[in-house]
Amino acid sequence: MATSREGDRREGILVRQGRGFLQVPGAGHEALAATCVPLLPGDWVFPYYRERAVALARGVSNAEIALNFFGKRDGLGAGRLMSSHFGSQKYGIFPSATPTGIQCLPSAGMAWGAQKAGSGSISVCFIGDASTRQGEFYEALCFALQEKLPVLFVVADNGYGISTPTAKMTPWNIGAMNPSICERVDGRDAIAVAEAAQSAIAALRVGDGPRLLWCELDRLWSHTLSDDHRVYRSLEEIEEMAARDPISLLRDRLIERGELTSAQWKEDLARIAEQVDTDYQDAERAPLASDATTNVLAPGKAKASSPNGVTRVRREETMVEALGAELRRALNDDPRVLMFGEDIEDPKGGVFGLTRGLSSDFPGRVVNSPLAEATIIGAGVGLAATGWKPVFEIQFIDFLAPAFNQLVNQAATLRWRSNGEFSCPLILLAPCGAYLPAGGPWHSQTGEGWWTHTPGLRVVVPSTPECAVELFRDALNADDPTLLLLPKRLFRRAAMPLSLHSETGALLRNTGKDATIVSWGNTVEISLEAADLLAREGIEVEVLDLRYLVPCDWASIETSLNKTGRLIVVQEDNATASFGATIITHVTSEMRLWDLLAAPPQLVTRPDVNVPFHPKLEESVLPDASRVADAVRLTMRHSLSL
Repeated sequence: MATSREGDRREGILVRQGRGFLQVPGAGHEALAATCVPLLPGDWVFPYYRERAVALARGVSNAEIALNFFGKRDGLGAGRLMSSHFGSQKYGIFPSATPTGIQCLPSAGMAWGAQKAGSGSISVCFIGDASTRQGEFYEALCFALQEKLPVLFVVADNGYGISTPTAKMTPWNIGAMNPSICERVDGRDAIAVAEAAQSAIAALRVGDGPRLLWCELDRLWSHTLSDDHRVYRSLEEIEEMAARDPISLLRDRLIERGELTSAQWKEDLARIAEQVDTDYQDAERAPLASDATTNVLAPGKAKASSPNGVTRVRREETMVEALGAELRRALNDDPRVLMFGEDIEDPKGGVFGLTRGLSSDFPGRVVNSPLAEATIIGAGVGLAATGWKPVFEIQFIDFLAPAFNQLVNQAATLRWRSNGEFSCPLILLAPCGAYLPAGGPWHSQTGEGWWTHTPGLRVVVPSTPECAVELFRDALNADDPTLLLLPKRLFRRAAMPLSLHSETGALLRNTGKDATIVSWGNTVEISLEAADLLAREGIEVEVLDLRYLVPCDWASIETSLNKTGRLIVVQEDNATASFGATIITHVTSEMRLWDLLAAPPQLVTRPDVNVPFHPKLEESVLPDASRVADAVRLTMRHSLSL
């Protein structure tokens, strides 16, 4: 506790001297380190902002924290994590992320995995009192209660959300907490915290979970050094808090018991101050990381093996049937595979029948989720990061917004922010797209512009049953989160004729010399129809089924463009900030590719409008074969002067 406080003091000085960037002090929260007393190897801690003392109690050295403060190469996260964030496989600390409450669902997911494995491990999730008003905290608590998960939630109630008093807002104070699992604790008293944690964790280890400790304490200093709590706190309040300093309280109790003398205490403080000073001087001189672009995705590209490079399915087999059979194989072959999603259990087996029969044959491994998308992905993060292979489903990609925080800020950043120490091999199956009657604006999106914009997230889109199987196998071999967008219009379609194979990922669906059409998902079939129309006019077009959006197969695009000199990109997503626009930007900004162009590239897309409910209106805004053919003809008429 004293080392944590001295580190806070040293960092405050360094920031004020302009030698540090940011400090989020833990002063007043140090007694929470006592929750680590009953923890064992294999247990996990999910920290938030002010868990410096907790990190020290788990084994992190002050020298490592000092490196982290300066963002140095050898610090936790190598300069990518914020200075108050910690993460380490060695010490069982899940890497922090800043959005409030974001750690709760992964902590429940980790505990779920431990429960299923029978490992006896538990997770401890720290959260501030203001953050307990976040919906993800409730989702995590409800899921933990539903499954009786071995997770301990530790609420640090310091009475403030930055400058906002929380007394009238916290779930405890407004009567929203279940008293049977909650215990109010004096969070300034390290011994009381240790005793409460020991009792709660003992209950978790025998399956009597979850538990919640509501710890009342003080944030002795400002929220950060860019904040000044004297603006919104009275001097009297600040002085009263100082009199309740948890370090002073513990010191006085130990002296009263005869376990410590004043002289020993002074010697200890001097030794700690000297060591902390040395640690920060050494850390300031330590080398910086040289590159922040590594570990966005795992090195290399996961590719599943298949005969002759093409996945074989029966000619009459639909995408739903082929992928359902592949899910069955995955569950049968790998005990780490779990499935979780809305309505995926029998008798329904998913809205589209994708998982029909699986929950009956694999009980406990194909499980209905609550109607809570953040729970689906957040639990998947905790599972994936601790050795499982979660294959989870969002019923429609349109409904992903409640889980945006977990997908974009948690799952996709985990490898990068831990500099490759952690990974998140989560597979997310998401039916998507239009071209089916009456889907309307909330059952017809694809949204590649959102998902491909997210560093660390693999995005793939099949157009045939073979593609769906191959892309799923690749995702199983990958070590990163994969969003598998499944065009629902194609679910009942059987296999296309075999295509020319590309080792780099894309498939050549049609060959030609005059123009290149790049498409994916639903628009592949439309592009092939356009190719047939144009062939009657003597125009030969190449149709490239991209399949992999992230990581994108730029090589295949370049190879085809080198042959044809004309590019047409076809997508059903809307135009602005779309992936199709990204392809055109890439081609027109690379000089070697610009020099290949014989005409300006064209984007055939939905305009910036939602997909209407009425089928005729839907048809009016979506690309079709006629529009694609017109775009090709335009490039043939208006060639660039070279």
